[in-house]
Amino acid sequence: MLKTAEKNFKEKHLPFQTSEDCLYLNVYSPAGSNKDKLPVMVWIHGGNFIFGGAARYDGSALSAYENVVVVIIQYRLGLLGFFSTGDEHARGNWAFLDQVAALQWIQGNIEHFGGDPGSVTLFGVSAGSCSVFAHVLSPLSKNLFHKAISESGILIPPEKDLLLSTDLKKVASIFKCETSSSLSLINCLRNQEAKDIVFHSTEMSYLSLVLDGVFLPKSPEDILAGKEFNAVPYMIGVTNNEFGWNIRSTSKIPGLKEVGDKKSITSTLEFLLQMMHVPSEFLPVIVDEYLGNTDDPAELRDRFLDLLGDVGIVMPSIKALNYHRESGAPAYFFEYQHRPTSYWDSKPEYVKADHGDEVGFVFGGPYLAGDIQLRSEVTEEEKNLSRTLMKYWANFARNGNPNGEGLVEWPSYNLNEEYLQINLNQKVARKLKEKKVEFWRKLMFEKTNNKRMENKKVNSEL
Repeated sequence: MLKTAEKNFKEKHLPFQTSEDCLYLNVYSPAGSNKDKLPVMVWIHGGNFIFGGAARYDGSALSAYENVVVVIIQYRLGLLGFFSTGDEHARGNWAFLDQVAALQWIQGNIEHFGGDPGSVTLFGVSAGSCSVFAHVLSPLSKNLFHKAISESGILIPPEKDLLLSTDLKKVASIFKCETSSSLSLINCLRNQEAKDIVFHSTEMSYLSLVLDGVFLPKSPEDILAGKEFNAVPYMIGVTNNEFGWNIRSTSKIPGLKEVGDKKSITSTLEFLLQMMHVPSEFLPVIVDEYLGNTDDPAELRDRFLDLLGDVGIVMPSIKALNYHRESGAPAYFFEYQHRPTSYWDSKPEYVKADHGDEVGFVFGGPYLAGDIQLRSEVTEEEKNLSRTLMKYWANFARNGNPNGEGLVEWPSYNLNEEYLQINLNQKVARKLKEKKVEFWRKLMFEKTNNKRMENKKVNSEL
């Protein structure tokens, strides 16, 4: 049944027309919006920086119900958007520069669509969420937006991983290019068909931000620690099962889609932790903390998925929140917890609220018809949930505060670390995953201390 559902999804959603000529955007304005300047909500899609596009989203329900202008942008993906040689021949971050260009266009033109260029909110999921965070960090994006919402994705890689995100040897091998110099590789790639470059982008294990000196002048850690980021009101959220199914079902990483025993999980973790910027020497203590002594297959699976969600999404989100809170800018945090009714035949029963599950409700999916049905087969309770999420998100876009009449009060993220649990009924809670947060804080503090000791030793030897 799962394979049938997956096949149906691909037939309905995945046959995209792809082109390097992709810098277009869709604007949704409510009727009569030319009289007033309305808040602008700019959506940045996800897709691992490899796939996705504006055609998968419909902003009409969110725009109409909440009286906002919704803009859905596109940007170059894969190698076309992220290829970098780490020098002046191909600095990288092309996708983020595309997004900056879209934001500049919005500043100059959105008034013609009823939008207020002085009230622009970025929001995105997954890779789009990471993109929103990148704009919070970048000096190039200053004053191009005024509020930000990151849904399931914050990137804070260490500086060494920002210097070169492209596996140049792999690229050269695929396209049979010389590697004698960056320039020769670039010239070779310029003679390739764009469709071939797009096709082979899926073979890249990691495409992301690089330290280019333009869009990203310093490492995220340095920018955050120095409070040099764009301190706008910021809402950050996660789901309670980030690695439930969506991320794993499309992964080519062995042992991720079909979770095995403790030995195979540990083997998979060795590879994954490296991708997630966690030192390999921490593997034993991490395995002990999360997997413990159990050999029960279901328990092992759930603990493994919790670990992936924590290290990949939850802990970086909390880290970014803490920095943002310390800057004095308003910050809000949520954990999305509702498993959609429509999962009955498409995902395993153990999956809770999966990566990106809130998106269909944020866009008013239950109220959409036609080709783009972001959330079909819904209950009345889920329709109410969708209206609630649209209100919270649009209120935040209007005021930098999600609260409003008829909604459960959503406290700002302060020293009490309060956040909103979003389900069919909303509830305020404190200190999400407190014990795990403390575990990772101590572990990464130890990593920092070890690095300092190594530096001292090197300096003394010199």
